[in-house]
Amino acid sequence: VQTHQVGVGRVVPWLLPGRGAVATQSLSNVSFGPMALTMLREGIPAPKIIDALVASDPGHERRQVAVVDREGRAAAYTGAGCIRYASHHVGEGYSVQANMMTRDTVVPAMAQAFESAEGDLAERMVAALRAAQAEDGDIRGMQSAALVVVPNDVKGPEWATDYDLRVDESDNPVEELARLVTIRTAQIMNSRGYIALETGDMDKALSLWKQARAKAPFMEEMAYWQAVTLADKPAEVQKAAEILRPVLANEERRDHWLDLLDRLEEVKLIERAGAAQELRAALA
Repeated sequence: VQTHQVGVGRVVPWLLPGRGAVATQSLSNVSFGPMALTMLREGIPAPKIIDALVASDPGHERRQVAVVDREGRAAAYTGAGCIRYASHHVGEGYSVQANMMTRDTVVPAMAQAFESAEGDLAERMVAALRAAQAEDGDIRGMQSAALVVVPNDVKGPEWATDYDLRVDESDNPVEELARLVTIRTAQIMNSRGYIALETGDMDKALSLWKQARAKAPFMEEMAYWQAVTLADKPAEVQKAAEILRPVLANEERRDHWLDLLDRLEEVKLIERAGAAQELRAALA
């Protein structure tokens, strides 16, 4: 979501892992969020949730709301009293909606971009936001943006998120949000590498870590912790140095990062005695 108000992320998106998502927009009725989540938790289909929300609100003509349920059913409502241009498009497993748009081409552009974009769900949503802005988006301009993706796991904790990103105030919130999505996507790749390592698949771990570093090469700490993890294994110290060396080559806090190796060994986060010294020697 993107709008010309501060902190849109606290108002519009509401999600429950494995159950569904809600967006409450226009002159937002924020209570639609928790009300819809309660109904999603009970397994009520998205179209019936929309009907119930609209029926509950005397000011529904000023509202815009969309719901996607756990079966992938999507439904949306745009009140007749929403500020022109306002509309929505419901596709297979998704809805895009907008109000107060400069032109009526915004929503079709969002739908087309979402359906044709490559990448994961977060990257496709960014593509839709960019497409909206390419059509001049909100008639007032841009100020804040947010993006939330939750796991499709009804048995997991309700607080779990894959992406929970906000740009509360910016001249270009969509592009800043896109940058954050890139960082978070790299973090997810990185985490999958650790999972692969725990299952004994070193080759897969190294491949995922390499992809993560390529996705966000400016995230020096990600490479640092990869190297720290490998340094605990005597046979992988050289690989650890290979990963860490280019990161520290021009790093003004190089000495600090190297000092941290000793501190990690002191508290057994590097478990193997002497591993910190071996890694420093390999970096020399």
